[in-house]
Parts: sequence; C-alpha cells; structure tokens
Amino acid sequence: MNKNEQYHDFRIQVPADLEEVFTHLYFAQNKSGETITKTLLPSYQTILVFSFGARALLHSRQNTQIEIERCLVLGPIKQAFDYSLPADAIILVANFKDDAFYRFFGNAAIAEHVPINPDDLLEENCFTLLWHELKAMNGVEEQANHIFEFCRPYLRTRNSIASQLAGFDDASLNPIKTIAGEYKQSERNIQLHHKKYLGYSAKELNRYRRFLKAIELIQQIASATGKIDWFEVISECGYYDQSQLIHDFKHYINLSPTSYLKFQQDICNAKP
Repeated sequence: MNKNEQYHDFRIQVPADLEEVFTHLYFAQNKSGETITKTLLPSYQTILVFSFGARALLHSRQNTQIEIERCLVLGPIKQAFDYSLPADAIILVANFKDDAFYRFFGNAAIAEHVPINPDDLLEENCFTLLWHELKAMNGVEEQANHIFEFCRPYLRTRNSIASQLAGFDDASLNPIKTIAGEYKQSERNIQLHHKKYLGYSAKELNRYRRFLKAIELIQQIASATGKIDWFEVISECGYYDQSQLIHDFKHYINLSPTSYLKFQQDICNAKP
C-alpha cells in the first residue's frame, strides 16, 4: 500500500458559537511505518498542536528541529515550515482565528519566533492536564468536543476595534483609515490595535493576501489547463513584475512558483 494511503488527515468543523475563535481543527495520523514530512503554508493564524504517540517534529529554515512532547503554541505563522510525523505519530491542531488567540492568552504575537508550551502563557498546568485527558479518550470527535468545552471559560470579551479589523472585507477601502475615522482615533493608534490583537500589521496582511490570491489562481489554472500564464498571475494579483512574484514565494514558502507547482501534494494549507 502507498504510504500516502496510510497517512490519514482531515479537518474538523467547529461549533457555531466558536466560529469566531477557530477556523477548524486538523487531525493527522501516520500509519505508514515510516516518517512522512509535509510543508505547512503560512496562514497568519496561531496554532495549538497536541502530539500523541511518536513525537511529531517541527523543522525551521535554519535546519533545527523541535520535538512536540505534548503540546506547543506557534504563530502567527508568517512563513512556511516543514513538519514530520514519524510512524505511529498523531497530531490534533487547533487553528485560532483573527484575534482569538489574544482573547485566550492576552498576547497575540508571543509565540511568533519560538514555539511555547501553552502552560507557560497561563502560568498554570491546565494544558498538560488537558493533554492527559485527551490522550485517554477513544476518538478524535470526543477529543475535539473536549477542546471546545475547555476553551469556552477562558475567552475574554472581544474588543470592538479588534472585531472591526478582523471583519473588515471591503477591498476598496483602507481598513486602518476607515476604522480610525469611525472611532475618531489616529491611524497610528488603530495600527497598534491591529498588531496588538491580531499579531501582525495591516500591511503584512495585505501582502499575504496578495500571495494567497496568487496561490489560489495558480492552482485554478493548473487544474483547468495545466499550463500557467505567469503574466496573467502577475496582472490579476497586483504584482509589479515576475521578480516581485518570485520574491513573495521565496519569502513565504522558500520555493519558486514553478517549484511550488511540483510539490503541491506535500504542502498543507491551514486556511479554510
């Protein structure tokens, strides 16, 4: 049997009352008998990873690796990284949405550069206890429901400006300028709110969305015709030229656009 046929992964939908908190949960299990390595695309989300069985590994661009003993927090994820699941490894990943990580932990960017044990953020051992409870459960559905119930009491009330920033979807307007006008605050103050609650600036987010649009367009064209017109991608996604497109691909996933096409099957996109 092909090893990819023994690698099981799927997304878990969240309850309606937590749709502002998580985009989804992600489950993966490696039954192939050998280590399988995948690449996670940048999502600008923070993730909470639970590892069961053999220890999953995170790989940095500097060729260092971190074992996930039980659970780790990482993000916002602004660049792609590789992760490996040895034989018999299982991971369950909660993908925080927009300002939800701040509402939970009170600091949106604390785990951006170095993965952190979530117990260190709350100064409690509750996540270690949660990991033991999850490990003792019979199935992933029961585990997911337990995570949802665990999270509800910890959530802070949502800040109104953060809510406006997270939900702003009018591409024709500048979100910082528009919300600053609505709240009669300086644009600088709204920029600080954006970074505080979401963990990244509006400028960073705009660049990422342009890259994501390019990824989606490339996938659409490849599946429809199999031949990419790079000038169409550049024009449709708002790039100045091919070098700027290549620069973004190198920045986010350390691959050229053509190399990305070759390795698509081993790349995991955390965005819904």
